[in-house]
Amino acid sequence: MSATKTRSFADIRHALLERQEVALIDVREEAPFAEAHPLFAANIPLSKLEVEMYPRVPRRDTAITVYDHGEGLAERAIERLGALGYTDLALLEGRLDGWRQAGGELFIDVNVPSKAFGELVEHERHTPSLAAEEVKALLDQGADVVVLDARRFDEYQTMSIPTGISVPGAELVLRARELAPDPATRIIVNCAGRTRSLIGTQSLINAGLPNQVAALRNGTIGWLLAGQTLDHGQARQFSNTDEATRQIASADARRVADKAGVGRARLADWQQWQAEPGRTTYLFDVRTPEEFAGGHLPAARSSPGGQLVQETDHYASVRGARIVLADDDGVRANMSASWLAQLGWEVFVLDDLQVESFCETGAWKPAIAQVAPFETISPQTLVEWQQTGDTQLLDFTTSANHVKAHIPGAWWTLRADLASVLGKIPAAERYVLTCGSSLLARFAVGQVEALTGKPVFVLGGGTASWLAAGLPIEAGEQRLASPRIDRYRRPYEGTEAPREAMQAYLDWEFGLVEQLGRDGTHGFFVI
Repeated sequence: MSATKTRSFADIRHALLERQEVALIDVREEAPFAEAHPLFAANIPLSKLEVEMYPRVPRRDTAITVYDHGEGLAERAIERLGALGYTDLALLEGRLDGWRQAGGELFIDVNVPSKAFGELVEHERHTPSLAAEEVKALLDQGADVVVLDARRFDEYQTMSIPTGISVPGAELVLRARELAPDPATRIIVNCAGRTRSLIGTQSLINAGLPNQVAALRNGTIGWLLAGQTLDHGQARQFSNTDEATRQIASADARRVADKAGVGRARLADWQQWQAEPGRTTYLFDVRTPEEFAGGHLPAARSSPGGQLVQETDHYASVRGARIVLADDDGVRANMSASWLAQLGWEVFVLDDLQVESFCETGAWKPAIAQVAPFETISPQTLVEWQQTGDTQLLDFTTSANHVKAHIPGAWWTLRADLASVLGKIPAAERYVLTCGSSLLARFAVGQVEALTGKPVFVLGGGTASWLAAGLPIEAGEQRLASPRIDRYRRPYEGTEAPREAMQAYLDWEFGLVEQLGRDGTHGFFVI
């Protein structure tokens, strides 16, 4: 391969300060990424490039800079990205250590820009909060208080504050008046840690709700650290909003967006921007996934607003790109846009949408790379082949999914780790590949063929087809052929995180404002 172009820390820093488009891609798995990375690095693991790149970096001539920590992943990623049609590819000079040695700040955890911004908002606006003990006392007294959980519904179901109602972040300004119609009712907003409760609380304050609003300080982590008990499996959700309430919320949201400098656009503007050379434009529908499935704009990605603000780097992986938001109520897009603007994005809301604009139905279908032809087999054929003992089954799903349920005999592997895995597991006369749906597995066919010289097949419909056929499954950590580094274990997830890890996570968040100052590239402001 010819010598690979490089870009330096100084090059990236200059581009960030000049608000130029920057796609700085960390191709390691999520766990090592979470140990140390630049503020605006986007994590797109080598294992998943063909599935994730096109939606996250849609323009093929984007200036992409790739790095790893010396594992040899970056060169492989550049070769693969070239095959995907990307034309402006470079290695980060010195890789991760080069960034550090040049004086670049390194951050831990995931979705750091949004989390750091949340801390900046509290620092600048002194967003009100109540300790877990204070909220528990209010609930025990039967006080006039409503607890609104700003996380995704599945996170809420895992664990929630007693009496809490699921109202994901972008829904708060639209729904809060229905849930707390009496201005005397106190509203408490919570998430698992800090960011979404702070942003949610400040959203309601910015929108001018007459109620007293406060964040649950440190979220469910703070609740657990205070020795209090969480609920599990709850299903309380926000109610419908009447037209009069929607109009009030829409006017409030528009006022907040205008104050933040959000741009106004029409559908024709989006269509023009979509074809504009040299500029990346994302189109996000910030309503609920159910509303999106019922009807959405062509080319829009379903990105519920609270999560879009929380995980902006995952949805829009080109820093400095243009973002366009859509909804059908004038509330959720404007409130989400107000935060994205403060996060330093050029953001617009589509103002001229009609019912007929939302003409596509169904779930979001991401653009993915084409794959060489491959042969599929049925679950019944796999059963027969496994009985002969000359077949190995490789599972490319997430490690968490594999541990939860997998086909008996399946080896879990990271696609980027295939050469090592195939040297460790017993050889076979044929190989079958699977994942949840077979979407990712199909991209590994050529690699396995090249490494083994044996026939390779894909399980049609993936492990989901095996489950649908009613065939037996296993659970547990059997046959983990790769290290479980595909996902960073978040201290605020689940119910079994050690107290020390939860406290350390909070301590880290408290220090983010100072770290932002040292980095100096963020471009955030707070209205």
